[in-house]
Amino acid sequence: MSNLEANLRSETSRGKNNILRKQGMVPGILYGGEEKNELISISKKQLKVLLDQENFLSNVLKIKIKDKEINVLPREVAFDVVTDEPIHIDFLRMVAGRKIILEIPVRFTNNELSPGLKRGGVLNIVRRKVELKCPTENIPTELIVDLEGLDIGSSIKISSIKLPEKVTPTIQGRDFVVATVAAPTIIKEPEKPAEVAEGEEGAEGAAATEGGTEGEAKAAEGDKKEGDKKEGEKKDAGKKEDDKKKTPPEKK
Repeated sequence: MSNLEANLRSETSRGKNNILRKQGMVPGILYGGEEKNELISISKKQLKVLLDQENFLSNVLKIKIKDKEINVLPREVAFDVVTDEPIHIDFLRMVAGRKIILEIPVRFTNNELSPGLKRGGVLNIVRRKVELKCPTENIPTELIVDLEGLDIGSSIKISSIKLPEKVTPTIQGRDFVVATVAAPTIIKEPEKPAEVAEGEEGAEGAAATEGGTEGEAKAAEGDKKEGDKKEGEKKDAGKKEDDKKKTPPEKK
């Protein structure tokens, strides 16, 4: 359990709170139980160390105010939108016998002892936090999931996780899944097109085109020769006809 030292404050104006922040303090409020609300301030440096912990909002702290120590639970932290520095915090007094709903983080252990993960399986985490209803005197800081002996296809359900006494999930009526050991995902690349075959086809097409062009050229040349021949025959026939007309008739 972490300890924090707090000072009581009486002023609630924005100006006084800004002065506290410049002095490295964070204004806060302590509420809950039968006692009246108390205005406090705590060290920003100490608070930032605790904020780095994943289970900060589910971790019971002990606040010391003068000679009195109080068990509290952080409930809400306000941050500056520009600097992201904490500027206000609320604490709830822990009252014995009462229950509170919290999100408790899940931690997985013995990954190296899981046959499924050794064979390339993947740990698929469905819930990184589980919402639980806990008595204030028995709040777990985290839930432990042991992966030893789990093979591919195994499911870790809430019933397989040991919960502290009188701690229950808020989801009732079904044994929900927290994580699974899934088979590895293999992405098959698409086959590349046969470039050689395409090249051959292109060559054949070119050869066919070339052959067709050559045939057309030969046919055209043949037609030309045939035309020249006919033209020559016409000229010879015309010449003979002229010769006949020029030759005088024989005298009888």
